[in-house]
Amino acid sequence: QVRLVESGGGLVQAGGSLRLSCVASLRTFSNYAMGWFRQAPGKEREFVAAITRSNGDTYYADSVKGRFTISRDNAKNTVYLQMNSLKPEDTAAYYCAARWLTLATARTEYAYWGQGTQVTVPS
Repeated sequence: QVRLVESGGGLVQAGGSLRLSCVASLRTFSNYAMGWFRQAPGKEREFVAAITRSNGDTYYADSVKGRFTISRDNAKNTVYLQMNSLKPEDTAAYYCAARWLTLATARTEYAYWGQGTQVTVPS
């Protein structure tokens, strides 16, 4: 069965950085667009960033543009989220997700999800 495992979360002070990783057991990782979403307690899961399956084109939520960078290493079946200049409002559980072939920003479009990794930025 498909499995996505996130890691790299933790507590970091405002202005600091973290790099999240997601290792996917997808048999054909390069055929999936990959996304990162986040969810704070009691709030809806929201789109953060995504990357296409082929040429690595990226798309970001306005709230993270210029601060976060998504990338992937198809040889390692891994997608990354480099998070810089972190703010308290970035505090959430971060999830990676996989979607067959094409990129999307809506959470309902993604079929496979990891268990999440917590990022906490105290205020």
